[in-house]
Amino acid sequence: MDSKFGKAVVGGIVGALAMSAVGLWVAPMMGIAKMNPADLLAMKMGGVPVLGWIGHLMIGVILAVVYARFVASRLSGPPAIRGALFSIAPWLFAQLVMMPMMGMPVFSGAVSLAMGSLIGHIVYGLIVGAVVGVPAP
Repeated sequence: MDSKFGKAVVGGIVGALAMSAVGLWVAPMMGIAKMNPADLLAMKMGGVPVLGWIGHLMIGVILAVVYARFVASRLSGPPAIRGALFSIAPWLFAQLVMMPMMGMPVFSGAVSLAMGSLIGHIVYGLIVGAVVGVPAP
């Protein structure tokens, strides 16, 4: 397995799990409603939680592979910051496309929910960037 690919897979899984941890435990401490992307996906997959988690982790891995292969070398700065910058694009996609597809309003219908989601996505990106590291020239 290619080292960059392997790092992206690990970063995607760890990043997606950390993003969920932010939504489940950190957001409520900040006065934001509990958020779990895996639960949102599960609702659209017949209500089966394990399918939601598989989907969430798969999305995390796919985005991390895209980041490692196509995006990381195009950004500047430390690896974690590159990943955080990248994470803004999936956040915008989730808020503008995926939420309405799941029957929710754009930007989650509330500034606090949208900001909580942004924090989770940035945590994901920081981890992915740190794990993938600096791309080879």
